[in-house]
Order: sequence, then C-alpha cells, then structure tokens
Amino acid sequence: MASETGAERVSFGRGYNVWIMGIDGTWRRNCVLKAVSSVDAELELEGSIEGLNLKEFFLLLSSTGLAYRRCELVRVNGSEIDVRFLSTRSKNSKSPVRDDRAD
Repeated sequence: MASETGAERVSFGRGYNVWIMGIDGTWRRNCVLKAVSSVDAELELEGSIEGLNLKEFFLLLSSTGLAYRRCELVRVNGSEIDVRFLSTRSKNSKSPVRDDRAD
C-alpha cells in the first residue's frame, strides 16, 4: 500500500498503541497507529480532537516519549487522521563523526 506521497506504507492488522502530544506538552491523547511510511502515518484517535492544536504535534512511539516524530495534520476522517512527518534537521546540517586519534 503506498501513501499519497508514494512512499510504501506498512499496515498493522491490530494497530500499535501510540500517543499524540502537543508541542508545548499541554495535552496528550491515546491513539492507534494503523499504517506508517518513512514520511507519513495513519492514526485512529481515542476521544475527541476538538480544541487541540494539530498544526504541529508529536507522535510518541513509546510511553516514555523517547521515540517520537514531529508531525502535522494532513487529513481528518471521523476518528482517523493522516499525518505527515516534519523534518527536524536539514540533510545538509548532518556532519559526519570523525575520530582522528591514532591507535
């Protein structure tokens, strides 16, 4: 299954429990990850999204928040939303790690 961007999506039969959280940390909602690609994801939300700022938010892949992606809302269809992952660094800013020490 390909996403709207053409990237291959992996679908989960039962889904994977994840969370979305506001950039400022003031809100958090349970949701189920239904499908994911390298650039986007499909989520099913538990509860209402009314009043939440979904322009930019975090998708938390672990309960401690150590694995996450920054996202923006693309589409809402009832309790399902499509999100696009936002880049946190430009590709040019990655610098290789060098170790010039002689052994």
